[in-house]
Amino acid sequence: MARVGGRSIGMSWVAGVICTVIIGGLLWLSLPMMPVLAQFFGDALRSALP
Repeated sequence: MARVGGRSIGMSWVAGVICTVIIGGLLWLSLPMMPVLAQFFGDALRSALP
């Protein structure tokens, strides 16, 4: 990736780590919903296909 003038590589790392932690936290919070979504899509596919 090309370096852009005026941007600190240290602050870029900090921002990247913070964003990664936030995304990881959101994924962790959404894990209990996965079985419900799987059941919903499974039921939808079963009813859509003859």
